[in-house]
Amino acid sequence: MTGPPEQKAAAGRGRLRASHADREQTIEVLKDAFAQGRLTKDELDARAGQVLASRTYAELTAVTADLPTALIGAHPVRVQARPPQARGIRSSVRVIRVGTTLAVGVWTVALVIGSPLALTLALTFTLAYVGSLLLAGAVLLDSRRELRSGGLPPPRSGPGGGGRAPRRPASAASAGEIPPRSPGQQLFARA
Repeated sequence: MTGPPEQKAAAGRGRLRASHADREQTIEVLKDAFAQGRLTKDELDARAGQVLASRTYAELTAVTADLPTALIGAHPVRVQARPPQARGIRSSVRVIRVGTTLAVGVWTVALVIGSPLALTLALTFTLAYVGSLLLAGAVLLDSRRELRSGGLPPPRSGPGGGGRAPRRPASAASAGEIPPRSPGQQLFARA
């Protein structure tokens, strides 16, 4: 193929598989074109179906080929950052991996040297390593829990637990408040 390098790059990119974000971006372009009166509702629906069925960049480009390039360039691709909880998991795993490697190295050196001082230092390092394992494990478990819950706080415990506000009786909601009970009054009538 002859032509400017941009055309060659676009032609090469056309065979690449499109992602969900690429499809969403193309649908946003179609929505903008519809809002500007460039597409009818039926055209928007038909093209949105084509976008959802598209697998490559070339197929996505064909759906918007007759629209102005200003619309297409107006929507930058959104890259979603990993949630902070995933970083907590990764850092915990790194701490465990590095600590284990160091512990093996320290014990290897201590056993090769064989002096009581080296063995004492290896034992001290091992105790510190176990403490860091406990801390990293706690961070790992907390990050996994947050990741699974979607960042929502845990449900409250105690009265009215479950994270919900306590329910008022229907009579209290209709009357505004519950009437006071006299000391001799029974709560339930006996049959």
